[in-house]
Order: sequence, then C-alpha cells, then structure tokens
Amino acid sequence: MVIKKKLPNGVRLLLESIPAVRSVSIGIWVGTGSRYENESNNGISHFIEHMLFKGTQTRNSREIAEAFDRIGGQVNAFTSKESTCYYAKVMDKDAGYAMRVLADMFFHSRFDKDDMEKEKQVIGEEIKMYEDTPDDLVHDLLSATSFAHHPLGYPILGTKETLADFGPADLRAHMRMHYTPDNIVISVAGNVPVAFLDEIEAVFSLYEIPDADERQPAPSFNPGKIARRKETEQAHICLGFSGYSSRDRSMAPLMVMNNALGGGMSSRLFQEVREERGLAYSVFSFHTAFKDSGLLTIYGGTGANQIEDLGKTILESIHRLADHGISEKELESSKAQIKGSLIFGLESTNGRMGRNAKNELILGKDRSIDETIALIDAVTLSDVHHVAQEVFEKPYSCSVVSPTGDLPMAL
Repeated sequence: MVIKKKLPNGVRLLLESIPAVRSVSIGIWVGTGSRYENESNNGISHFIEHMLFKGTQTRNSREIAEAFDRIGGQVNAFTSKESTCYYAKVMDKDAGYAMRVLADMFFHSRFDKDDMEKEKQVIGEEIKMYEDTPDDLVHDLLSATSFAHHPLGYPILGTKETLADFGPADLRAHMRMHYTPDNIVISVAGNVPVAFLDEIEAVFSLYEIPDADERQPAPSFNPGKIARRKETEQAHICLGFSGYSSRDRSMAPLMVMNNALGGGMSSRLFQEVREERGLAYSVFSFHTAFKDSGLLTIYGGTGANQIEDLGKTILESIHRLADHGISEKELESSKAQIKGSLIFGLESTNGRMGRNAKNELILGKDRSIDETIALIDAVTLSDVHHVAQEVFEKPYSCSVVSPTGDLPMAL
C-alpha cells in the first residue's frame, strides 16, 4: 500500500513500506525535463542534474560521493524528456542520513563557475559519445524529425553551443521556474516506518518558490525523414509512428500489440527479420508515452547492402499486422510477457520507488499492480486490431544512420 501525503506548499510525499527487505530507495522527482526548454537553453535540465553532484555549502563533490560510499549506498540521477530524478538506495538504517544528503544537494548546491566549466567538458564528452554510438544517434534523429519545431524533439543532453552559454544565474532561474513545490514528488520504498514521512516533511515543508512552471502545448506528429552519413559497419534504421499519451485508454491494447510486434524473442519482427531472413542481430519496437502524445519506434540494424531488404521486411510486418491483427496465441503470450515484466519490476525497492513516483507525476494517483494487470487482461483481439490500424495506417517518420547517408527506397 502506498501512503501519500501532500504538504501545504504542494510537495507530494509517497511511501511504500516493505518490511521484508533491508534496503530503502529514496527518489526526489521533478516534473521537468528537456521538453520544458527552448532552443537557447536546450540541455539545461540535464546540466542542472549534473551540477547538483558538484558541491553544496558544506560538502564538495568528493564528500558527496564519500557520504554514500561510507554507508555502502548508491546515489545517481537521470534526466528524461519530462522528468528529472535524484535517487539513492541504502540500507534501511541509513535512510534518514541519505535523505538529508539528497536534500542538501537539492537545496544548497553552489553552482560554482569553475565546477560548471569542468562539467561542460564532461557533458561535451557525453555528447561526443552519443554521436559515436549510431544506434543511439538514430533514435535522437527520429525524435528530432517526429517532433519537429517542438521541444520534445530536442536532445536531452543539449548541444555544445547551448552548453557554452550557461552560467550560475541561468541554472538558478530555470530552477525557480520549474523546480516548484507543486512539481516535486518524493518517493520512498523499502523497510521504513510511516513515521519516516515526518522526517521528510521537516526538511521539505519550508520549500517555498512561486509557482511559475509553464506547460507546452501538445506536439503535432511530423512524418518526416532524415538520414545521416557516418563511418559505421552497419546501417541503422528507425521508423516512428504517432502513439498515445500516458493517460489514453488505448495504452493497454497498444502495449499488447507492441509486444507482439517487437517486444521479445517470439515477436514478429524478431522472428521474421532475424530468425527467418538473418537480416539483423538487433531488431525491436517500443512505445514512449508522454503526458499528451506518444511515439512508437521500430529499430533495426543491418549491413549497408541489406538496408533495402530490412526496410521492406519491417513494412511488410506492420502492414500484415494492420490488415489482420494478431492471433489468439500471440495475444495470450503478449499479455503474459507484459504481466511478468511488471511483476519482476516490483522485486526491487528502486523499481517500486520509481513506479510510484511515475504514477503520481503522470496520473496524479496510485495505480496498483492489480489494476494494471486487470487492464492488460481485458484487452481483446479486436482492441489490438483497432490500435494496429489506427497507428500503422498513418504516415510515419524515419531516421537512418549509415555509411552512405542515403534513405532506402523502400522507406
């Protein structure tokens, strides 16, 4: 059972007590990411995430790292399109200490100019790493063309040009705009009593910043195509289709359909592309849901001389799915795989902490695993066929990274 408490300033606290474990996961979630940026400050959310580890008024970066190493804990963070999370996993006896260190980072980071210049170099190397990884780059290119002229298409890391201009005042201004109390969820899961909420409240109840967060309008899907030439051994293809938002009632049928298409070793894409034709080692599909939109992505990597065959095979697979739907056997197998993945994800305190926070940020409420499984169980063959037609009978976007930089004729 997830206990929720909303503080007078708007900060939401979530706690799931799990007495059977000896660990605790604590996450400070902020409902902001790269979609809440603009062309001139793209990458600032990710940069702030990095800078919160660089030192506070009482700890330098080494002391922050040592604070968790000393207790055998783990600390990390990530930035996505719509959220940023700072989290730690520690032994249960150290939960209070870990929470206070995270809060120190959250409230008292210095944003020292010298540290910022060093971190710009670090993120610059991170950007180069992505540029040198074609199967990552091709996904960024797909987002850029699918969400053209909308911040959802921006790279989370930003660019070398935007990074160069960031100063301490820019970071603080962005945090004043987006790190607002009503945009913060603190999620805890593990072996802690309910009274632990009181410790968190004592730290976060005084957090008062004017509510100034601005929401963007929903993006329009752009069925564009883009190709990049790169000296690679393989050609990498992504196809993108307009999907559904996190709250859309068609999400459950879409999950079932996507799993049957490219979610596992028995999926159609894996069997047809890899097992039957030997065209790729890696081929899969996945759906990314945002608050007001979604993107279904199909990825495949193959030799440059086989890119046409790969493109044709993928298109043939999705057209058959749109025309005829899936079989009863595929339906039951897909449901079982999804339910198994959901349940396995609950076996770690980190998984439960993240799931609870996402439910609150996206849905504004807790959705139990039983409720989610019921939604999956209720999906019918007709539901899946309807979703497949709705998704695959519309124009798609495409990105390619290959040695030639050419778009396949088939696509």
